[in-house]
Amino acid sequence: MQSSLAHLSLAHLSLAHLSLAHRTPIERWQQYRIGSDALLHWMEFYIWQGHRCVYDQSDNATGSDETARDETAQNETPQSATEDDSDSPALLLIHPIGVGLSRAFWQPFIEQWQASPARPANRIYNVDMYGSGDSDMLRQAYRPKDWAAQLAYFIEQVAKRPVVLIVQGALLPVAVELTETSASTWVKGLVLSGPPAWPLMTTQTPEWKTQLAWQLLSSPFGNLFYRYARREQFLRSFSERQLFQRAEAVSDRWLTMLHKGSSDMDSRFAVFSFLAGFWRQDYSNAIARIQQPILIVMGEAASTIDRSVAKAVDQPSATDSQPIERQQKRLQAYLDHFPRAEGVSISGRNVPPYEATDEFVKVVIGFIDELWSP
Repeated sequence: MQSSLAHLSLAHLSLAHLSLAHRTPIERWQQYRIGSDALLHWMEFYIWQGHRCVYDQSDNATGSDETARDETAQNETPQSATEDDSDSPALLLIHPIGVGLSRAFWQPFIEQWQASPARPANRIYNVDMYGSGDSDMLRQAYRPKDWAAQLAYFIEQVAKRPVVLIVQGALLPVAVELTETSASTWVKGLVLSGPPAWPLMTTQTPEWKTQLAWQLLSSPFGNLFYRYARREQFLRSFSERQLFQRAEAVSDRWLTMLHKGSSDMDSRFAVFSFLAGFWRQDYSNAIARIQQPILIVMGEAASTIDRSVAKAVDQPSATDSQPIERQQKRLQAYLDHFPRAEGVSISGRNVPPYEATDEFVKVVIGFIDELWSP
């Protein structure tokens, strides 16, 4: 273990999003069950460039009886503490950036994955990007390269094993930047969930525009705006209009997650970095260099939040008046530019892992099986 790493092992007594301040260190890995399956679920943190970065680690405990599973819980140690010769890739989850969003976004996916009898035996790493969740929050502009560097360190110094990246929405630039680092040799595949419209990945926003937007948002005006944006009425309305295909899918659990995640006002700086457009660059050359297998998962009602791009991408034209035709074009744009990509459409709009969790888990399982099949 390198001296620069600092790990704190903590028990998750539930899947709730709890504060580090209310947790107690333990010496023994503990086991919790969902149905008949054993779920090993740990929360830890590591130090990167002086910042505390939090992540969850989930495993399946296997065995023919409860005694065997109990022994697994007592004897299992984190991969970061000992060498693990397993060749199976871990799933590294990259959550979206938005008001109240953090690694808690992936909890329904993790629960469904653990409940699926067809799941591969993959470890899951669920990381809080710094600036979000339980990781350190700084008053600064966050760029995709910053978050990619955080994840590269995690892969090389903490996980130390092959990973498949599962990235949600417009955090795709983080995954692209990650493939440009030395950690890319550990990346064996990528799942792109609800990626942004293709023009947003190839059009660079002038630096002066992003800086101007950042200065405005990081001013007292931005403070007031964030307080307005984290109100339940706004969160519900925005979710129904822009994120979910079905209004009834905007659940109390979703809104509670957003409320808790935005309770710390310092969380606004990561959100404002996203809104200012620091992620909007031309990634076409970097994408052309990605040689790992890619699975692109689009919601059948996928839409674009950016109004100017939405007019060009989401509005009907003479050649593609039907929604299904527009979605096929949206997906095909990615298939045409990623060297080794396959794609699928499932239910939902822009957050498939949350709105269509069962379908999303099934297609990811199929992709993982295909990657590791003889």
